[in-house]
Amino acid sequence: MDECAELRALVNSADVPATVATRARIVLWRAENRQKQEVAALAGVSRPTVDLWLERYRTEGIAGLLDRPRGAGREQVPAAVRARILAATRVSPPVETGLSHWSSRELAAYVLRTEGRYVSHHYIANLWRENGLRPQKQGTFKVSKDPEFAEKVADIVGLYLYPPGGAVVLSLDEKTQIQALDRTQPLLPITFDAAEQRTHDYRRHGTTNLFAALNVGTGEVIGECAPRRDGAHFLAFLKKAVKPHAGKQIHVVLDNLSTHTTPEVQAWLASNPHVRFHFTPKGSSWLNQIETWFGIITRQSIRRGTFTSVKVLIKQIRDYIDHWNTHARPFAWTATADEILAKVQLVQASIKKLVDNNAM
Repeated sequence: MDECAELRALVNSADVPATVATRARIVLWRAENRQKQEVAALAGVSRPTVDLWLERYRTEGIAGLLDRPRGAGREQVPAAVRARILAATRVSPPVETGLSHWSSRELAAYVLRTEGRYVSHHYIANLWRENGLRPQKQGTFKVSKDPEFAEKVADIVGLYLYPPGGAVVLSLDEKTQIQALDRTQPLLPITFDAAEQRTHDYRRHGTTNLFAALNVGTGEVIGECAPRRDGAHFLAFLKKAVKPHAGKQIHVVLDNLSTHTTPEVQAWLASNPHVRFHFTPKGSSWLNQIETWFGIITRQSIRRGTFTSVKVLIKQIRDYIDHWNTHARPFAWTATADEILAKVQLVQASIKKLVDNNAM
């Protein structure tokens, strides 16, 4: 029996669900060279639904038209295409689209144009929900010029997703110049103008620098405030951060600040080979998970706090860290190295397109 005969058998069989018969009709009507819009009208479905079943039939034959077992994925999308979708979602659409952000339908059309792969907008919407993505609220992405970007991304993301057995991964950085602000000062008399009022409605009482290390596996944080951000204070904190993990291999993720590579630090690393540094690419501190924690403590404890002295500020930070550690949970890192690199390629292509257009 040829394929057309099999399709007609599905249409005419009393044992075949009506939905499956409709899918077979869609394929048959399209085989008669009918336009897809006409096929959609005849079948009483949307145009994307026509595309879906035609693609299923093209890739899977008759089996693609049958209902799948409960719990099976509605679409079998290759990992590379899935990574491309996630990467594209996290950046602004290419300039030639004229879009400010993606919709699921626009992104599905873009994937079809650029990848030659049909993916339904329902699949994309579900993928967004699964990964907590809301394109209308996505920010832009800064492209690193580090020549070793790909290698460093793969190294660090590998530590997050597949940490070496028995090893400890610490994400370490410093948050500098945290101001102790007293926001409870009485307001000035009404005779002062608004601009002058804003300069006098709080007082500054100095600053501190917060060194912090996040245990990627447990979510626990070790932190210490220091008056300066220099190599000596960094090394002192590094020793404190690794001390609880004596006897284990320790991988430290950190940025390329010069204080992280002073001769004293290098000498200490040489005498402590169980500790290994992993540097984020230049301009890519977002790869360091401690930056996420810095954002949380800023929003929840520092930004709206009132501190009459640096001493009060430091106590607030210590109390927050203690509270955090009583309910510590690790951050769920979901982006693979391939997704991040695909995202960078998209941004670079978009920038090149913009430059080329402006040069014309």
